[in-house]
Amino acid sequence: METKRLGRTGLKVSVVSVGGWLTFGNAVDARATETLLRRAFELGINVVDTADVYSSGKCEETLAVALARVPRKDYVLASKVYFPTGDGPNDQGLSRKHVHESCAASLARLKTDYLDLYYCHRYDEETPLVETVRAMEDLVSAGKILYWGVSCWTSPQIREAVKLATRHPPVVNQPPYNLFKREIEKDVLATCAAEGLGVIVWSPLAEGVLSGKYLSGKQPGSRASDPRQNYFIKRYLTPEATVAVKRFAALAKDAGVSPARLALGWCLRRPEVTSVLVGATKVAQLEENAKAEPLPADLLAAVEKLAAEMPRLGD
Repeated sequence: METKRLGRTGLKVSVVSVGGWLTFGNAVDARATETLLRRAFELGINVVDTADVYSSGKCEETLAVALARVPRKDYVLASKVYFPTGDGPNDQGLSRKHVHESCAASLARLKTDYLDLYYCHRYDEETPLVETVRAMEDLVSAGKILYWGVSCWTSPQIREAVKLATRHPPVVNQPPYNLFKREIEKDVLATCAAEGLGVIVWSPLAEGVLSGKYLSGKQPGSRASDPRQNYFIKRYLTPEATVAVKRFAALAKDAGVSPARLALGWCLRRPEVTSVLVGATKVAQLEENAKAEPLPADLLAAVEKLAAEMPRLGD
């Protein structure tokens, strides 16, 4: 699999990353997680993404078990901080206190000495940005994280964070991006390129909808049929969106590729996009997603024509 430098750093990441948002420690147990990760590494994927709040910490704990026998140098491990991890007033946000305590807790659950990437999971309006930036820089200086980044921040927020950093600026952004959700094309991608941030996009398959798996209805055992997991996917299952997915799936069939590969390849057409973050509960899904690569010009033109007519679905 192709690897790309993450922004202006020397870190090289695979163009497909694997995440555990609704899978590891939730829909997938430790043994299945180990199987999936072993296959991911065989396919050339080297980025494993989690967060402190995924399955209330169980995602990180499951990954610790699954990664126990894998040399630490062989993968890039990412986690995140921001959302509530307890009931106390300081158990959330991006204050220096919560950032340091959340990082320590993630390291303990993951049974590792350091994180390769540590994201501010959202922007914290209640904490001075300079406090957050200094907290992240201190974690880098202490060797607890190697690089830090942001997720779902605006262009002005990203630029200000870079400006405030004195030693270790943010190096990566993790925004949502797919054929239905293209807000980052307005200015975020350009800002990341200008400021030297790599971009690892999440939900490139629109919660799996762009794979075409839901065209025949909600599959038993799938995310869409699980009330614990289907909050975000609902926006992509409207009648208007379903019509668009049918057209997209037909285009993929005519081109002789899977809808998933077509959707991921479309995201990778942008030079600012470093990697696409995918989830999987089955090895076959992972293997198909790992085939993602930029599309040939003629196919890309056909997808772009269809994309221009697809509905835009916001947060």
